[in-house]
Amino acid sequence: MIHSVELRRREIHADDALPADLPPLLRRLYLQRGVRDAAELERGAKHLLPWQTLGGIEAAVTLLHQMLRDGRRIVVVGDFDADGATSTALTVLALRSLGGNIDYLVPNRFEDGYGLSPEVVEQARARGAEMILTVDNGISSHAGVDTAHQHGIPVLVTDHHLPGETLPAAEAIVNPNLSDSDFPSRALAGVGVAFYLMLALRAHLRTQNWFSDGHSEPNLAEWLDLVALGTVADVVPLDANNRILVWQGLSRIRAGKCRVGIRALLEIANRDARQLVASDLGFAIGPRLNAAGRLDDMSVGVALLLTEDITEARMLANELDALNQTRKEIEQGMKSEALALCDALERQNTDLPLGLAFFHPEWHQGVVGILASRLKERFHRPVIAFAPAGDGTLKGSGRSIAGLHLRDALERLDTLFPGLMIKFGGHAMAAGLSLEEARFDEFRQRFAALIDEWLAGEALQGVIWSDGELRAQEFSLQTAELLREAGPWGQAFPEPVFDGRFKVLQQKLVGERHLKVMVEPVGGGPLLDGIAFNVDTTLWPDSSVRQVELAYKLDINEYRGNRSVQLIIDHLWPLA
Repeated sequence: MIHSVELRRREIHADDALPADLPPLLRRLYLQRGVRDAAELERGAKHLLPWQTLGGIEAAVTLLHQMLRDGRRIVVVGDFDADGATSTALTVLALRSLGGNIDYLVPNRFEDGYGLSPEVVEQARARGAEMILTVDNGISSHAGVDTAHQHGIPVLVTDHHLPGETLPAAEAIVNPNLSDSDFPSRALAGVGVAFYLMLALRAHLRTQNWFSDGHSEPNLAEWLDLVALGTVADVVPLDANNRILVWQGLSRIRAGKCRVGIRALLEIANRDARQLVASDLGFAIGPRLNAAGRLDDMSVGVALLLTEDITEARMLANELDALNQTRKEIEQGMKSEALALCDALERQNTDLPLGLAFFHPEWHQGVVGILASRLKERFHRPVIAFAPAGDGTLKGSGRSIAGLHLRDALERLDTLFPGLMIKFGGHAMAAGLSLEEARFDEFRQRFAALIDEWLAGEALQGVIWSDGELRAQEFSLQTAELLREAGPWGQAFPEPVFDGRFKVLQQKLVGERHLKVMVEPVGGGPLLDGIAFNVDTTLWPDSSVRQVELAYKLDINEYRGNRSVQLIIDHLWPLA
């Protein structure tokens, strides 16, 4: 059975050193997110954590300087998601601006698999690689690094994923999540690590008089739009340092100072760059970029981010948009099949297992991660979805819920049942793995049993966290603007959600699955338009409901030059 969704309010913590002139609403919101000091609200680039504290950085820049000085060919090896694409583009642009002999390649999800595999090393060799630099991958690429060394090719690994028990034998590794890391933020995305490496390299080259010998010095801020996009799209926690990186990138995009590829993606997503917020990067731009790696080849996405030609950018953006539409159609079909599997399970059992694993022989391996995410949201329990890899093995992608570290769970399974999985890796909330198709049923049972041990029943309760109620006078454009500019909001620094009771004056379905309403606060206040996306059409609209409790975000609706307050409704509870 599916657990209901419960509304809970965030606690307000006192004892802070926030600015005295901070608006009361913002003070409340920041305190509810654990902000205690004004320094945590700084968004200027000068407040970024110093690159000197990032472990391995000195060895990395020494190696890069040697390669640049000697004119050696460096091949950047990326990953096939938005973080990998932005990491690749930023690194290629920065190194080329420093006079480097640079090429890049992105592994094909379907032919090469993830990371610096021996096969990818051979591709790099074919491109004349005299050094390999990984971005957003490599921390688990032992075999790939060893293969590179067999050919005399040094490897620099930059990554942010959690390492295994042993590290690859690379010449240098830069990763804030190494066990001995002293870097204050472990939340950097792959593109954030790449940006820090370029900061350190530029500083090192200054000491070597590199820019006195005819080389122009790059302004690394020019690529903060890429950092913002990759950071938000990879759903890493927006700690204070990441908020600076994202804010700086957003500010450049708003000012029109961004890559033409990002501008083209904004155009096709019908987003106004001047009004851009972090969620637009996550829900409108990131998915289109990710579609290339899911269904085709992420090299298309990297080419889009590298181009200086707006005509080419628009052509590539159209290609990505078409791929994203195809991805949505594939995803919808897979979701229907997965829900049918759930229905069958529920007919056999009173309750679904606490940990769900699904496989269908016709599923697309590029879309299983999104499917797992959708099913996790629906059933509020850890989900792993598998698709055939074409060689008798399955590739799976999992998503977890608060209270269960998914990579740790897979590591425990690997310890208890050696050989059950071929390989695995990932984070607390997301992980990937592969296994033999013949062992799927065993994996499904073992995974479910482990999650039953690790998760308490109350962890499966769906929870919407609210920041409380808004007063009648706070339903204003001024408040909505204040909230929009108070971010960037995102993972671990969530956009404000409010709750309250409202009279329902009008309700209708638009676009097949979206509920549009007009409501009025029960205690009095302005008439408000609201919209709830992807509602259960068997429940809504319901003309018998006169009052509802809403969990909502305060937003601005812009239509034909007019701006008005709008509620973006996360959940509706009928009252009467």
